[in-house]
Amino acid sequence: MKSRLQLRLWQAGLLAALFVFWYLMTTPGLLPNFVFDNDRQAAFFFGQPLAVMAKVWAWFVTDHDIYVHLGVTLVETLLAFVIGAVLGLGMGLWLALAPAASAVLEPYVKALNSMPRIILAPIFAVWFGLGIGSKVALGVTLVFFIVFFNVYQGVKEVSPVVLANARMLGASRRQLLRHVYLPSATSWVFSSLHTSVGLAFVGAVVGEYLGSARGVGYLILQAEGTFDIDTVMAGIVVLTAFALLLDLGVEKIERRLMKWQPKSGETEKL
Repeated sequence: MKSRLQLRLWQAGLLAALFVFWYLMTTPGLLPNFVFDNDRQAAFFFGQPLAVMAKVWAWFVTDHDIYVHLGVTLVETLLAFVIGAVLGLGMGLWLALAPAASAVLEPYVKALNSMPRIILAPIFAVWFGLGIGSKVALGVTLVFFIVFFNVYQGVKEVSPVVLANARMLGASRRQLLRHVYLPSATSWVFSSLHTSVGLAFVGAVVGEYLGSARGVGYLILQAEGTFDIDTVMAGIVVLTAFALLLDLGVEKIERRLMKWQPKSGETEKL
């Protein structure tokens, strides 16, 4: 308990130090400037932390004008995250348990994964329009392959000794899937989900950049058009905060479902 509190204090102290450094470097007259020609260039390029926090406060408390935009982005992100994770889980299990299909489809899967999927955003905009569908489709392509390859590898990593013993005890294919393959892949799945949360946000925001009338990405794009760096940074702060909240939700679900797995400290003691 004490070590956890110390860890949180160190994390909070690092965040505070970064905030102070940002403030000192972007506030005219506080420090000598060795990079920019004048005091105000740093603030122009990086924004000022107090102005950024004031913008976030206005969005959520004073003006209340971000909730519609944030709701759109969160819906797009959650849909992309859930659909991509479910498809990746299903396809990963299927190909890992079907060697013939895996051998046939492997080069195609690798080719699709090697494609820079951000370039699909304009195509999805043509296919699905400028509404929520194109943003979700882009997010799904980003999430799918992360989950797919982790599940595929997790199933492949199942101990052959465990499989042989389960088969010797008369386990059916369904029982093997439920009691052997899925538990083996679970830790791999959650590892991929932590990464996928951020990628789902990327898909939503990039889609909003290309064409949208709502969303946090739309607000950032409008601010970029007027060189309002404080609003751009405020949008980044909001997106980062909610991505961390979604990741925290995934972590809580992981703890609930992975109670059977010993913690790292317990493993070392054993």
